[in-house]
Amino acid sequence: MLNAFVLDDRRLIVMPLDDHRRPLTEALWVDLVDPTDEEREQVAVLYRRELPEADEVDEIEASARFYQDEDGLHIHSLFLHEVDGHPHNTSVAFTLGTQRLFSLREREIPAFRLLRMRARRIRDAATDPVFIYIALQEIKIDDLADTLEEVHQGLEEVSRMVLETQDRKLEEAIDELTRHEDLNGKVRLCLMDTQRDLTFLLRYGQLSQERAEQARELLRDINSLLPHNDFLFQKVNFLMSAAQGFISMEQNQIIKIFSIAAVVFLPPTLLASIYGMNFRVMPELGWPFGYPLALVLMVLAGIAPYWYFKRRGWL
Repeated sequence: MLNAFVLDDRRLIVMPLDDHRRPLTEALWVDLVDPTDEEREQVAVLYRRELPEADEVDEIEASARFYQDEDGLHIHSLFLHEVDGHPHNTSVAFTLGTQRLFSLREREIPAFRLLRMRARRIRDAATDPVFIYIALQEIKIDDLADTLEEVHQGLEEVSRMVLETQDRKLEEAIDELTRHEDLNGKVRLCLMDTQRDLTFLLRYGQLSQERAEQARELLRDINSLLPHNDFLFQKVNFLMSAAQGFISMEQNQIIKIFSIAAVVFLPPTLLASIYGMNFRVMPELGWPFGYPLALVLMVLAGIAPYWYFKRRGWL
């Protein structure tokens, strides 16, 4: 899908592509979402080169994600959003020139939809290519802050599941912890990637004083979110260790019960084994009270270790 946007009364509106009175060269922002071959050819004329493929957009090397040439700044930036109900970082390729902004991605991202809605309704919400790019990053950082808050609230719920003295749901808590840890890790990756994006923009973008201050403000926001992100990692690790510790204690308690039961029943079993032997000469077999005596001995042999363990506090 190909969308082109132009300024109209200081608002960013979609330019009809079939309107021949306004060629694509007038667009302030050209946004491509999983473009077709025809759309790629249409934009390649304006872009003056072939558009990058999906594997090129997902490159992780710094030299491939950030570079500058005669067309402007090329920045590949990660955006965190849900894909099929799971958090996913999607890489978006930006080309920031003096006259327009190109963006290329493989799927729709909520931050782009929100910016289009704001810029269509609010004047001066996005008036130049740099402003559009910075506005997208600002929306992304706000979303990441909200995601960190959701992770924190989720961990508070998990804390109650793990640290309650009764009805602990440890297996469910571990499942939740792994989900929060994965989400928190994706948030950190996105924050650090955005930090590199904005640093590259400040270094090579030749920004105006106003745009440079906006970028620095976003960097300060990122620097304030990273410690909170670290705190959430520590909380996840603490709760994971606590949950595993409680599971180990429960398992040890079960093994302890079996061990004590084995020790308690060992002396009676020994007596029963002795008097169950089939030797011809066994004086006890002729005793009138031999059988009751053997039963009493077995009961006492079982009670004695139980009483000893109880007295020592092992039960």
